[in-house]
Amino acid sequence: MLLVNARHVKNVSGRKSDVLDCQWLQQLMSFGLLHGAFRPADQVCVLRSLTRQRTMLLRSQGRFVQHMQKALTQMNLQLANVISDVAGETGQKILRAIVAGERDGQALAQLRNARIRASEDEIAKSLQGTWRVEHLFALKQALDAFDFCGAQLAECDAQVQAQLQSLHVREDEPTKGKKRGRARNAPKFDLRTQLFQMCGVDLTRINGIDVTTALVVVSEVGADMGKFPSDKHFASWLGLCPGTKITGGKVMSSKTKRCANRAAQALRLAAAALRSSQSALGAYYRRMCARMDKPKAVTAAAHKLARLIYAMLTHGQEYTDQGQDYFEERYRQRVLHNLAKKAKAMGMQLVSADNPA
Repeated sequence: MLLVNARHVKNVSGRKSDVLDCQWLQQLMSFGLLHGAFRPADQVCVLRSLTRQRTMLLRSQGRFVQHMQKALTQMNLQLANVISDVAGETGQKILRAIVAGERDGQALAQLRNARIRASEDEIAKSLQGTWRVEHLFALKQALDAFDFCGAQLAECDAQVQAQLQSLHVREDEPTKGKKRGRARNAPKFDLRTQLFQMCGVDLTRINGIDVTTALVVVSEVGADMGKFPSDKHFASWLGLCPGTKITGGKVMSSKTKRCANRAAQALRLAAAALRSSQSALGAYYRRMCARMDKPKAVTAAAHKLARLIYAMLTHGQEYTDQGQDYFEERYRQRVLHNLAKKAKAMGMQLVSADNPA
């Protein structure tokens, strides 16, 4: 049984009809003209399904957060002006107190966390509104649905952890790197260690890739890169390589193909997060932004991240960041080499301003 890309069947010349479509496919298969599309191993497919289910639950939970905000706005409670996230610790305490029957703004403001910049008076002032019964009911139902999604998310995380443990190839733990805060939507268990024991390398050592991005990539592809002969094939499958729309030897378009690959979407988000990174990858992304528009720069940086992941999973070596200064020096050396080469071709010599002699 093969899962075949419909584009490959379309590009094979020949006449066929809808009635004989099955016979046509069987004939192409017997001639060896069809190749199966990439599909990870069965155990990785289980992890992929669980990760996609987890993503769906997070989206559902996000929608109910929007319902909470709408109910507050309809009651003229401008809590979002003083608290950036109603799903955080302070926001949840205030919302649950409101549902429990508390209406005093000063009493609600005392539930604020010390890290909230707004003062208690500002929070109390934002909680002066119309406590309409129908909107309070909508707020209660949105909060209950949010809690229900949270309970389902915890069950899904337990299944993900169990599946990751069944895919272990080593039992040691990764070396301690740069301390990072836990991603907000990351599972409660030690996902970094679980992914390291599955892949054999720590993908989070690459700047811009956190544990949730690594989970999406590994669940969509797996740790075995044997199906991809090179990193170019891997980037092509992700849809991160230039297009090949050529007619008569002329390149009509090199735009990347439209692709709904979840791993590629995760890598693009990771690449966009490199804009303020003081690393070699951050310097590369900013240089790409100076040469081209932002979407193309994000795709170029995502392509580099994909190649790094392929190299790590293939060779089993950890990634070591050389730093922003190293990248800038390498770029300077390349520019000087190209200038010297052009000067030599024109019968000239490139001379440094510091040593004119």
